Amino acid sequence: MARTPLGARPSRWALVGGAACLALTGAVLLGLGVVGGDRALPGPAASASASHATVRTLPSAAPLAAVRSVPLQLRVPAIGLSVALTTLGENADGTVQVPSNDRQPGWFRLGPTPGELGSAVILGHVDNTSGPGVFFDLRTLATGDPVFVDRADGSSVEFVVNSVASYPHEQFPAQRVYGSHGSSALQLVTCGGIFDHATGGYLSNIVVYTSLVKVTAGPHPNA
Repeated sequence: MARTPLGARPSRWALVGGAACLALTGAVLLGLGVVGGDRALPGPAASASASHATVRTLPSAAPLAAVRSVPLQLRVPAIGLSVALTTLGENADGTVQVPSNDRQPGWFRLGPTPGELGSAVILGHVDNTSGPGVFFDLRTLATGDPVFVDRADGSSVEFVVNSVASYPHEQFPAQRVYGSHGSSALQLVTCGGIFDHATGGYLSNIVVYTSLVKVTAGPHPNA
């Protein structure tokens, strides 16, 4: 697909996958633990003192998490976004698929669903030849902003933004974005930074890091 910008304004997305933005191979994904399920980090081992007295450690509370359920709707009130989700997998060459619709983000189905233990990832385009894409305003989110995902089992999971970061493609932190860190997280990913007119794509990725704060069963609440 041609990605030629129109006028002086960057006007064609170059999101994860394809030539530049986030091309993770199946082997890398297996190494990160996002294919075929996810694993929690092991807890600390018990130890004993020099006198051989047993040191008892209280069990830590289980991290907040939900059972697996396909995400249907993404809602980000701070940027006025409420949109249905599609699902994404891998291309034949092992790179991560990107949404075919500039106005609809996609959940990476080879990882956890939003709310499960581990890192769920949703990808979306930043703009197109006719204007802003679905994640155009993603970079404006701030710490504390809520993010909601409505799921197929009727539940809704609420996340809160921890940070927003920008990375050149060659420095994209795949382990941090896709890997499990012992809690339930959701990463929102798009393109950003400088637009390269020679390649028709952006040179960086924007990542919004969030953590799970609430799981609501039943009818979806208004956010």
